[in-house]
Amino acid sequence: METEITVYGPLRSATGDKTVTLEWSGDTVADAIAAVVESYPRAEPHLYDGKEIRASVRVSIDGERAEFEDRIPEGASLSLVPAVQGGSAEWGDTNRESE
Repeated sequence: METEITVYGPLRSATGDKTVTLEWSGDTVADAIAAVVESYPRAEPHLYDGKEIRASVRVSIDGERAEFEDRIPEGASLSLVPAVQGGSAEWGDTNRESE
């Protein structure tokens, strides 16, 4: 199947572009994510934690939120938002002792 995939955040540097067209086999969102990593290995740490897709990865099919097990219809487009790592709690800590 050929699918147009729009990527966000650090995935843009992994794919080299905001939108890529990917030829892949399979039919689910999870299969498409695996194909993205196969084609763009630098995307893996943003999409997987070990062998599992990160729970914070967000995907939409033609603008509608999708789950990893959802089937992707022929001709649909995907949007892929990778996991976003939070900062340290200390970074924005304004509770400093008085001078």
